[in-house]
Amino acid sequence: MTRLLLDVDTGIDDALALAYLASLPDIEFVAVTSSAGNVDVHQVARNTLAMLELCGRRNVEVVVGAEVPLGIPLVTTPETHGPQGLGHAVLPAPSGAVSGRDAADVWVEAARASPGELTALITAPLTNFALAIRKEPRLPELLDKVVIMGGSFYHQGNTTPLAEWNTHVDPHAAKEVYAAYRGLPAERLPIVCSLDTTERIELRPEHVRLLAAEAGCAVEELVLPDQPEGLRSGSDNPLIRHLSDALRFYFEFHRHYDQGYIAHVHDYFAAGVAAGTLEYSTRLATVDVETDSPLLAGTTVADYRNLWGHPHNARIVSDNNPRAAFDELVKSVGGLARRLAEGDVRPSPSR
Repeated sequence: MTRLLLDVDTGIDDALALAYLASLPDIEFVAVTSSAGNVDVHQVARNTLAMLELCGRRNVEVVVGAEVPLGIPLVTTPETHGPQGLGHAVLPAPSGAVSGRDAADVWVEAARASPGELTALITAPLTNFALAIRKEPRLPELLDKVVIMGGSFYHQGNTTPLAEWNTHVDPHAAKEVYAAYRGLPAERLPIVCSLDTTERIELRPEHVRLLAAEAGCAVEELVLPDQPEGLRSGSDNPLIRHLSDALRFYFEFHRHYDQGYIAHVHDYFAAGVAAGTLEYSTRLATVDVETDSPLLAGTTVADYRNLWGHPHNARIVSDNNPRAAFDELVKSVGGLARRLAEGDVRPSPSR
């Protein structure tokens, strides 16, 4: 059993990551905290709670986190994820309620209660994680595996020419988090899923069709570039329908920015790394983040050759296997959608 602490800014690719994790039989959601990023933090929490319930994971504690970054104003991305964060999808209102606890307190209390046992996955700006480390400086030692989706090293940024979105939203938090890991043993260092490898995880219309087929949908789920923008899915499978509507928006966004009718599902890959289900390799590095320069704010820099003379503080993913990643996604999320439609909300049997 993998016991997960998550921090998200749901978000289309966060939603897909949540659906994937919900499909796995050996994943326990300890708590999910919300960071402001793709949308404001209260919308993030509502999206997250609604997505978990849609996937049959009820009674997961979903917590509202920091409303703004540590040192700069909040910027959100309605053009990327839609005004509510889930593209064209409109999820059923959740029956549960968002927790009233403090997000940083949730992380600290959970890590202290189960030292060395929890896997942490952050697919959002690092605001809540930085605040939790301020409260408990031993947090990097108390957590087991830590996976961060963020940064860009030898790859063009997706927000500025050099900066990736999550890090650009709160570069001060990212700088604090990486500083907190200096000098720890290699096995304790965070695994960083940067754009260098997450942008290789290109979801395409064929993958949506295959998801629906795996779910047992009677009609092909076709999300195609020649269809009208904003066309809504007619699938009789609720999970497939909502994922299709969300992903169509993501395809349209990427096409508007001349990247093709595709979707980079960064957070799904990070979720697979956290769950231990996807292939990847890493390189040790010392990472720092630019916070002062208006031109370079949010830029992540990796020293692989120890030119700075500082201890390593990250394991940066250097390779992955997109084909195997999508085979896994189709099998697992398609299987979950089928079971939910059949009234079986339990995760699939262990493999």
